[in-house]
Amino acid sequence: MAGTETPDAPARPLDSGSNDPLHLQLRGHLRAQILNHSLPPGTSLPSEAQLQVRYGVSRSVVRQALGALADEGLIERGRGRGSTVAPRREHHRLVHQTSGLSAQLGSTGASVGTEVLSLTVQDADASTAVLGTPQVLSLERLRTADGVPIAVIHTSLPAPAFSGLTAEDLRDASLHAVLGEKFGVQVTSGKRQIRAVPGDQDLLRLLQLEASSPVLLLEGTSFDQDGRPVEVFSTWHHPDHVVFDIDIQREPSILDVPSASSSLPADSPDLVADRARQLGADLLRLADQISDPGR
Repeated sequence: MAGTETPDAPARPLDSGSNDPLHLQLRGHLRAQILNHSLPPGTSLPSEAQLQVRYGVSRSVVRQALGALADEGLIERGRGRGSTVAPRREHHRLVHQTSGLSAQLGSTGASVGTEVLSLTVQDADASTAVLGTPQVLSLERLRTADGVPIAVIHTSLPAPAFSGLTAEDLRDASLHAVLGEKFGVQVTSGKRQIRAVPGDQDLLRLLQLEASSPVLLLEGTSFDQDGRPVEVFSTWHHPDHVVFDIDIQREPSILDVPSASSSLPADSPDLVADRARQLGADLLRLADQISDPGR
């Protein structure tokens, strides 16, 4: 990856004139490489002596930096075996599925918690106009997995339809599950967008992120079993703890569609070639019919 170091690459020099102590600068260099997967889990870090030489710092600076990384859970240190990058504590979200974050994390065995930060009625605006109501129920939640903050969720719902929703309903619960159980509404489809955005001060505080950290934003609109829009949401995910997974399939081509006259078995090794020849013959017959409609 451009602009990153590997264990054997020359190091970027530390700035002795910086206001940040050298051990924090070294921690920052190594931390960035771990988080961007230049140093993937299981990678052995250079020895303390090698880091001293590479960065031109004392042994105490190296030990302070490694100690801070170990305290964060980013590296594992063992006597006589050096330091290695620790396994990532990641939670995977299937963004192409309608099930919410709570349900997906719960299915993996993670202990999921939800704190309701606010629940108020507000006037609809341009971002919530799709819900088709003059007022919306505005909901903000903090979601944790195994006790670690991983997402801040802002959701708008049509106020008249869900006026009976309470904060108690949603404490440590899935919104979609509550909508199904209490209101008979099933989320069956939706539109999603993903982007990386800077986090503001309040968001970074809730997610326990450092200043200027980016976050992963998932935005979307969800529809119920009757095709009606039931929620507009924005979810800001912790970039170190949440990974977005997307299942993909090859788009079907015209050669994948068998003609009505094709009787070849599905597992024929020459299926594509035979279908192409059959398609060509069908097109020729169609051309004859067009040129001679009385035929």
